[in-house]
Amino acid sequence: MSSEPLRPIVGERQPERPIHPGVKIGHIHLKVADLDRALGFYCGVLGFALMQRYGTQAAFIAAGGYHHHIGLNTWESLDGSPPPPGSTGLFHTAILYPTRAALADALRRLVAVGIPLDGASDHGVSEALYLRDPDQNGVELYWDKPEEQWPRTPDGQLAMFTRRLDLDSLLQEPT
Repeated sequence: MSSEPLRPIVGERQPERPIHPGVKIGHIHLKVADLDRALGFYCGVLGFALMQRYGTQAAFIAAGGYHHHIGLNTWESLDGSPPPPGSTGLFHTAILYPTRAALADALRRLVAVGIPLDGASDHGVSEALYLRDPDQNGVELYWDKPEEQWPRTPDGQLAMFTRRLDLDSLLQEPT
């Protein structure tokens, strides 16, 4: 990816009635081929807690005791294969960590079990790790920098970018 700032499209139409600013994106459901394998990754490696399981067909996992952040199911995908390159679908799931230290802990968990990264980026507003789950779903693990550190243009517009994330520096974060 380029390290050039992302810029809004000139003349891009904005909604007449924007969505409520308090709206958030809630949980996700992922189709997986093997429920136990998916739980091994999301619970065993990343550390999510199993909140409820429906046999071999579905499981609901979360952080902090929430009912579920991620639903995993085999309803339409048991023993299935990932979509081929060049097809539409989910690019990645983004999991927001509260601090840089918590993101560093996630990186240490991945390194400990040998899960490779597809990439690691500093976007100015956030720092992110990119990888694949066992079903080849894209996963982004990231933390948002404090808003006062976000890069801005001279006229105050957001000036996000993509630069290489210094993983050694991230690993130096205290536990």
